[in-house]
Amino acid sequence: MVQRVSKGFDAFQPAFPFGADLPSSTRLVDWVNLSALDMAKPFLQCHRRFKNGKDHCYWSIAEKVRTHRGWVQRHLLYLGEINDSQKAAWTKTIDVFDTARQQTTELALYPADRAVPDHATQYGVQVQLDQFTLRRPRQWGACWIGCQLWDQLQLDSFWQERLMLSREGTNWSHVLQTLTLYRLIDPGSEWRLHREWFKNSAMADLLHEDLALAEKDTLYRCLDKLLEHREALFKHLRRRWEDLFGVKFEVLLYDLTSTYFESDPPFPEGDKRQYGYSRDKRSDCVQVVIALVVTPEGFPLAYEVMAGNTADKTTLKSFLDKIEKLYGKAQRIWVMDRGVPTQEVLAQMRQSDPPVHYLVGTPKGRLHRYEQELLERPWQEVREGVQVKLLPQEGELYVLAQSNDRVCKERAMRRRQLKGLVARLKELRTMDLSRDALLLKLGGAKGKFPAAWRLVDIQVPRVDQEVSPETFQFKLRKDKLRQVRRREGRYLLRSNLSGEDPAKLWQFYIQLTQVEAAFKDLKDDLSLRPVFHQLEHRIEAHIFVAFLAYCLHVTLRSRLRQFAPGLTPRSVLEKFAAMQMLDVHFPTTDGRELIFSRYTQPEKDHKMILAQLGWELPAQSPPRISQAGQLLPE
Repeated sequence: MVQRVSKGFDAFQPAFPFGADLPSSTRLVDWVNLSALDMAKPFLQCHRRFKNGKDHCYWSIAEKVRTHRGWVQRHLLYLGEINDSQKAAWTKTIDVFDTARQQTTELALYPADRAVPDHATQYGVQVQLDQFTLRRPRQWGACWIGCQLWDQLQLDSFWQERLMLSREGTNWSHVLQTLTLYRLIDPGSEWRLHREWFKNSAMADLLHEDLALAEKDTLYRCLDKLLEHREALFKHLRRRWEDLFGVKFEVLLYDLTSTYFESDPPFPEGDKRQYGYSRDKRSDCVQVVIALVVTPEGFPLAYEVMAGNTADKTTLKSFLDKIEKLYGKAQRIWVMDRGVPTQEVLAQMRQSDPPVHYLVGTPKGRLHRYEQELLERPWQEVREGVQVKLLPQEGELYVLAQSNDRVCKERAMRRRQLKGLVARLKELRTMDLSRDALLLKLGGAKGKFPAAWRLVDIQVPRVDQEVSPETFQFKLRKDKLRQVRRREGRYLLRSNLSGEDPAKLWQFYIQLTQVEAAFKDLKDDLSLRPVFHQLEHRIEAHIFVAFLAYCLHVTLRSRLRQFAPGLTPRSVLEKFAAMQMLDVHFPTTDGRELIFSRYTQPEKDHKMILAQLGWELPAQSPPRISQAGQLLPE
């Protein structure tokens, strides 16, 4: 798309905005629909500066935006110096890439309304400044942030050793980097990356590649090369996080989730896509189970993909062996939720040499077993609003924790459910229903108010009775309500860390939310689901790329936590996505075109974030010049 500014701003409607403070890439469609009354056409602006006895003329592109105070000028692109013939003695040459010779040459640029001085006739070029065009607006800022994170984790050197160049010259490391940053910035399918995203991003400029990098078959072939390097990647990332953030791997948080597929059976025998308990509430879809180990700071240590019908309690033993094989035996503390470990596995963890420590939640039914003994124990304050009771028991330590905030939360939830169920039951008593219809509606009420259902005793009519207020009655189970009230806000933990401070044990357990946060980021922010791949190894490769994108995500989050704790990785990526790159084309008097590829100038908030992170934007790339009559690629 090429529009000349002489046609006015109505004619200049790029597919992407280029002002650094305009909306992020997720809202570009709204920006394109802005009225010409809000903005004027872009224009070329000259900035003169007298320095060291020389008169310098620097050029930039700006636009005017109408506000309630009138028209405000906004700087867009900085182009650099174009020499003035009146100061021929101070002519400055710049490096320009000659597309005809495919080499860099030195040229001096002069406005077309002034003659080239005699001494510069061999390398002087006259530029028609009033006929510039803006082409190929593309998202640059978020891509550059992703490349910075990629470099900080030294993933370029890691993958170049393992993904060799193809015979056709395909750089598989760059293909993987593109797939990962796409998943981090604007996740979608590989087909969308090939058809739309790559050409609308500056990845080709940042990696010095072209559209061949995002060819559809190339993307899929790259996925086929990844899984064999998974364990080596785990070890590499652990070393990098130790170097960058001083991360310790003494406490490990373990949990599982599932992700579903838009595909239908039958599948080959032994395929991991199976029906099972769905955390996504999509029991109609096949799924796989993902087990993940992270540190309390959220850094992932390893993950495993399992069949969709895998029971949680069968996974821990193999994962313990996997971590020990990868990183050796060490004094580690495993923190898990109830339902993950079995009694046999916990016994093996206690008996291993050295013993493997654990802290695990327990089902509420176990609280009833030790309730009488715990009543005799005193409460200990571990922090404001949180108390614990300790009960040593056969080589283990049971910890009963009570949180005032959690009491209020669970009590409010229980009251809301009970109020809704009672209102529904009263409504059913006023209806003219058959017994079968009543039972169906009661089933619906049970599904809607499951927590309150066990607190109400409901009498339904017998088969030979009609539904009436006398045959359909309900009452509150006060004994059950008293029991539930006693247990609200309380949860029972068990551990073989008998000598640890109870406050520390409680702190370990609440850090389990970091695993849940990791799953939330993978599924929502990085769009792990749904998965459309049909081959099992590509399904696992898709999860691998999402894991790699999460590693970049958590690295950025840790950087922000140190220097800008009020920002999230997503907000930073969206903010920098507003920084665009454009090609500014200037015709020359000899029939050629001078092309400046420039990213838009950062705004104050961009500069503040960069200063906090200690990053500097790269220098603008040198301009290019075409051969006379040459057709330039768009």
